[in-house]
This record gives sequence, C-alpha cells and structure tokens, in this order.
Amino acid sequence: MKAQSSAAHDAPNAHRLLWAGFMAILAAGVGFAIRGGILDNWKREFGFTDGQIGDINGFGFTGFCFGIIGGGVIADKIGYGKLVIAAFLFHVLSAFVTFAAGGGTENQAMAYQLLLWGSFIFAFANGTLEAVANPLVATVFPSNRTHYLNILHASWPAGLVLGSALGWVLDDQFLLDWKIQLGLYLLPVALYGLMFLGQHMPKSEASKQGLSIGEMFKDVGFLGGAVICYLLAQFFASILGPYFASDSLVPLAVGGVVGGALWITIGVITNFSIGSPLLFILFVAHALVGAVELGTDGWIQNITGNILSSQEGKFLFVFTSSVMFILRFCAEFIEKRLGISPLGILLICAVLAAIGLNLTSMADSFVLAALALTVYGVGKTFFWPTMLAVGSDRFPRSGAVAISMMGGIGMLSAGLLGSPGLGYFKDRYAAEELQKTDAKLFEEYKAEKTTKFLPFVLPEVHGLDGKKLGIATEAVQKERATKDKPEGDRVTATPEQHKLAEASIAGDRRTLVTDSLIPCTMAVIYLCLLLYFRTIGGYRPVTLKELQGESISGTDLGTAES
Repeated sequence: MKAQSSAAHDAPNAHRLLWAGFMAILAAGVGFAIRGGILDNWKREFGFTDGQIGDINGFGFTGFCFGIIGGGVIADKIGYGKLVIAAFLFHVLSAFVTFAAGGGTENQAMAYQLLLWGSFIFAFANGTLEAVANPLVATVFPSNRTHYLNILHASWPAGLVLGSALGWVLDDQFLLDWKIQLGLYLLPVALYGLMFLGQHMPKSEASKQGLSIGEMFKDVGFLGGAVICYLLAQFFASILGPYFASDSLVPLAVGGVVGGALWITIGVITNFSIGSPLLFILFVAHALVGAVELGTDGWIQNITGNILSSQEGKFLFVFTSSVMFILRFCAEFIEKRLGISPLGILLICAVLAAIGLNLTSMADSFVLAALALTVYGVGKTFFWPTMLAVGSDRFPRSGAVAISMMGGIGMLSAGLLGSPGLGYFKDRYAAEELQKTDAKLFEEYKAEKTTKFLPFVLPEVHGLDGKKLGIATEAVQKERATKDKPEGDRVTATPEQHKLAEASIAGDRRTLVTDSLIPCTMAVIYLCLLLYFRTIGGYRPVTLKELQGESISGTDLGTAES
C-alpha cells in the first residue's frame, strides 16, 4: 500500500523522463571518460605539462557551472524543453571545436585553446542538461527523491564504463585517432534528443506556486551566494591569468570585481536576504564533493595507469565505475530498509573515500589496487545524487535554483580546485622526488612552463616535461611487459628513464594522500550536520506548504532570514 501511495503522486510520464535524463547524463559520462583516456594522447602529441592537461580537464568542469546555474535560474520560467534543445546544439558544437585542434608541438598554443574551449562547451551542454534532469526527477518523484536521483545519476558511472571500455579497445588495441574515439559520445546525444522529444515536463512545486526568482533565491542569499561568487571570481581570474605576468594582481582584481558584482546582484534580487546557514554548509560540502569525486575521476586512470600500466589503469577505472553503477540502484534499500538517513549515508561514504584513496596510494599490484579502489568507489558512489536529494528535500521554495547551484558549485570546484589541484601536486611531487634522486637530471627534464595553483598560497613549481616523461614512462612500461620474452624481443629502458618514471610514480602516490584530506573534511561536516538534526528531532523532507504556513520544528539553521 505504501508503494502504491507513493507512486500515485508520480507524474504519468515520470519513468520516461527519468530514462531520458539517464541517457543525457550517460552522454556526459561517455564523453568525460573518453576524454580522460586520451589525456595521455594530448600530452604526447602536443607536449603539454600535467598542469596544462589539468587546466584543459578543468574546463571540462567549469563550463558545467555556467550551464547548470544559468539553466537552473531560467528553467522554471522558459520551460525545460527549450533547455534540452540548447544542450543538444552545444554538445554538437563542442565536438567540432575539439576536433579542430591540430597536431604537432608547433601548433601547441592553438591546440591548447581549442581543447580548452571544446571541453568548456561540452561541459556547458552537460550542465544545461542537469539543470533539466535534476529538478525534473525531484519533481516527478516527490516521495522518494534519494532513490530516484541516485538512479538518474547511475547513468554517470554507466557512461564512464562505456566510454572507458571504448577507449580501452579503440585506443590501446586498434590505436585509432583520438578524434574518432571522442566523437562516439554523439551517439547517446542523439538518443537523449529522441527520448525527450514530445514529452510533457511538469513544473516544480515552487513554479506552480508562482514564486518569483527573488523568492527562489532567498534561501541562497548572501551566504550561499558567497560560495558560488567566490568560485566564479576564481574562474574569471584563471581565464585572465595567462595574459599577465605570474605576479600580476590584475586577474585576481578583475575576478574579484566580477564576483563581487554578482554577489551584490544576488543581494538585490533577494531583498538582501542573509540566506540559509544550512544551505551554505551544503554548498561548501558540495564544493568538496566536486573536488574529490570528479577531480579525482579526471586523473585516476592516468595515476593508476602510471603506477601499474596504462591498460590496468583503464580496467580499474571501468571496474570501480561498474561498482558505482550497481550501488546507485541500492539507495532505497540503504535508506528505507537499513534506516540510514541521507546524511548518515554521506558520512559513511566520506570515511570510505578517505580510506580508499590512502590505500590506493600504497598499492603496488593489480589486486591491491583493485581492492583499494573498490573501497574508494563505494565511498564516492552516493555523494553527488544524495547531496542533491538533501538540497531538494530541505529547500522546496528554491525550485530548480538551489540544486542547480549546488551542481554548479560541485563542477566549478572540480574544474578550479580538484583537477588543476591534482595536476599541480602531480607536477610538484614528481619534481621533488626527481630532485632528491638526481638534481642534475631534473634540470635537464624540467618543463619550461611553471605550474601554478592557488596563487599567493602555494608556490609555482616546474613540473617535468610532458613529452619526455611520456617517452620514459612508455619505455619503462614496455620493459615490464616484455621482461619474460626472448632477449631479442625485450625492451630495455635507460637508467635515466627509470629515474623519471619512478619519480612520477612516487609523486602520484603522494598526490593521492593529499587528495584524501578532502573527504576527511567532508566527514567532519556531515557528522556535525547529523548531530544538529538529532537535536531537532531527526532529518526529514519538508514541503513548501509547511514553509509557508506551518511552524517546522528546529528550522533555525535551515531557514533564510531577511
């Protein structure tokens, strides 16, 4: 009876919309995974440093922020259908921009810009789609958001599995051009376009009540706005950074002005609402989610492939993504049958993610790496969709705005902090390890371009030249692969190549340990939120009707104040 009652509140075409959204995010996952698998192709072909690859990968996140936030703000006003059309066109455009990148180091600057902006447009399309899919699923399944949002986002690891498997076969086995590999994401793009075609899309609870944009933004207010505007300020500073001297304050000043203007704009449209402290905390937590989940996903094939072998790294990525895909269908069992609240799920996941990253840093065999990454994979499984469910449960007044901004913050953080941060620490730690081993060799192999991250907080560093390091790593891995073959078929790496490869591996291990500090911080935040909700009678969803007319026990932390 309970299941029937819940289903009675679902929209008639709820499942059709769910699977259309599933296919849309699947397309994003396929494109993301294939791009992650060809980072080494770009690095070798164009001679990029890890820092430059991190920047390109990072733009594959930051564009998402503009798509999901812009789409989330206007979704309830213009309708979801128009946003789906826009996303479809941007997905196609991103392919053409990326394919325009030329070959050879003589075209490095042009290739860098094309790959950078191709990744940005791709991410913008993904963000626009999530501005549709997340609030749509939260609206059509109001009685079981955690379960269905996890099913919706099971499409992400499914896309990772499919994209990684394709890259594994087409890149490593058939050695196909990276452009052919990347173009395959256009197939699920065409499918989601057909699945959304002609479907009626219901409005959110806030939209049905006719709430203005200002009312929807009220829970965001100054507090939540500070998080997103800070990240946007950093984004605009990063865009301007390459055009000024490394010690110039102009990029930061311009970014600060843009971020400050946007912050004041939020204040004006919300009548200077302070915003909800709870939503502010959720925004901060989701910034950390983006950095550790998506930032790490963008590098994990590269890191494990370096520690073990390229093929093993890709297989492990497929394996852990498969674990995520299966587990995301189990959220209802964990929440309803085991009685673990969404915040309890998030706390357990944060602890497991921290343990998994540390175990992975110590792995020296395929079996140990698989076990360690399974722990990490289980840990990261429920972060993103469960955070969106909590935001939707507790802030119905915001319509699509709060969860769209939450998604944007996660992706922007992945692009500005997670991916570039890991690229920075990979460059820094590998360089430090080689300097310890052979300072003269470091001077010979260091990159001309420095790598920067969080200027004025962390020092600029010289990483290792990507092209030379790629040759050395490939030689060492071929030596491992051919050690049991007849002497004439063996490949022997030089002592210098061994030193370069060993420094890179040691740097990657240290990078994973540093990365594990993020889920440790998240665990503290989730524990504090759990304790807070226990003091007010426990976690539960609230409705717009309750917020408008009834007194809700213990909503001081969760209610915006004007």
